[in-house]
Amino acid sequence: MTNSVPSSADVFKEPVVVRGRTIQEVLKSHVAWLNGDGTGERADLSGVTLNDIDLNGCDLRSALLVSTTMLDANLGGVNLSGAQLLGCDLERAILTSADLTNSDLTEAKLQFAFLNSANLSESKLHSATLKKAHMQRARLLEASIQESSFWGADLTESAFHQAKLFDCDLSESVFERALFLYTRAHLCRFRGARGLGANFTSGRLDSCDFTAADLSGSKFHRANCTRSNFHRGDLRDCDFREAQLCGVDFSRAKLLRARFGDAVLASADFRGADLASAREIAPEQLSQALTDERTILPNGTRGPYIKHSRAERPK
Repeated sequence: MTNSVPSSADVFKEPVVVRGRTIQEVLKSHVAWLNGDGTGERADLSGVTLNDIDLNGCDLRSALLVSTTMLDANLGGVNLSGAQLLGCDLERAILTSADLTNSDLTEAKLQFAFLNSANLSESKLHSATLKKAHMQRARLLEASIQESSFWGADLTESAFHQAKLFDCDLSESVFERALFLYTRAHLCRFRGARGLGANFTSGRLDSCDFTAADLSGSKFHRANCTRSNFHRGDLRDCDFREAQLCGVDFSRAKLLRARFGDAVLASADFRGADLASAREIAPEQLSQALTDERTILPNGTRGPYIKHSRAERPK
């Protein structure tokens, strides 16, 4: 990797000493260790405070950074694949285009960090804090994410293909045009989030909370959203074809022009929802759902839906 060991004269304003060795010596020895050189030694920066340090482009694969403090550090383009970052404090750190593949970020603190275009595929994010993090175009393919907070984070065009999320908070986040293909999410919160054009195709979103989220134009084709909550959500032009929507709460949601071809709507709650011009809803589907006098049906009339009324047909 180019610039794997930066010039101390260019990068470090003052000598940084870690357990009797300069950071330059630690990095050089780590590169030797990675290359199988018997004189090398794996970098262990655990418990060390390295605030404001500039390690741009360094090679820290499989390094140990347990409980390391790196506030405002520049780690842009750093290779941290396979690194141990448990409890690492990276608040406001720059990790743009960094490689964190297969790293362990359990209890890591990444609030306000810059992770634009970073690769966190197959990483472990358990009890991690990423509040207000900048994660545009970040990749989290097949990541294991549990009890972590992305509150207010910018996840625009990020990719979560086949990731597993459990009890995570993405409330108030932005994930416009993000990809959640085949993602499995359980008990996750997306309250008040903005995800225009997001793609949840074939995802499993079990008991997730999308209350008041703006998901206009998003795709839920073949997704399983059983028992999820879209109360007061903006779901205009969404694609729910062939989705499993049993027991889903769509109450007071905006569903104008949404598509429901072959979706399972048993016990789906459309009370107070706006289904004006919703498409591809069969009478059998709407008969199995809950509607009331506040529901606006596909043909623009008020509910509740009565079978054979043809109110399921958009204007």
